[in-house]
Amino acid sequence: MNKTSNSDTLSKVSITHMNNAHNDWLRALNFYKDELKMLNNRLTEIAKKNTGKEVMIAIEHFENQLRIQVENIHLLDHEIKANVKKAAHETKASGAGYIDGILFTQHNELETKFITEEKIINELRHSFNQFAAEWM
Repeated sequence: MNKTSNSDTLSKVSITHMNNAHNDWLRALNFYKDELKMLNNRLTEIAKKNTGKEVMIAIEHFENQLRIQVENIHLLDHEIKANVKKAAHETKASGAGYIDGILFTQHNELETKFITEEKIINELRHSFNQFAAEWM
């Protein structure tokens, strides 16, 4: 009997835990979107003040990186919200306040994507700030 209850415990996860994580990720992604807008504004300032070939190559690089990360944030935001909807539907259908292991696996994959995106943005910010310090 313990074996069955352990299996049930491992295969079901509280929706509250997932909702808290989802909300944290969505807030962080909104923050990063705003931050990328600010970096883009700073990049525009640098472009206005510096027209040399070397700086323009770097500006184009950062423009591309910022655009890519904005798109990545948009896609991840969409995936998280879709997972939230699936979890809400499953929770409502079960009536127990738990989701199954498949949705939790998807949740863990989203967590990995979020952590990776966060790392990329932090590295981009650091690299950009070094560039901006040199050219502003």
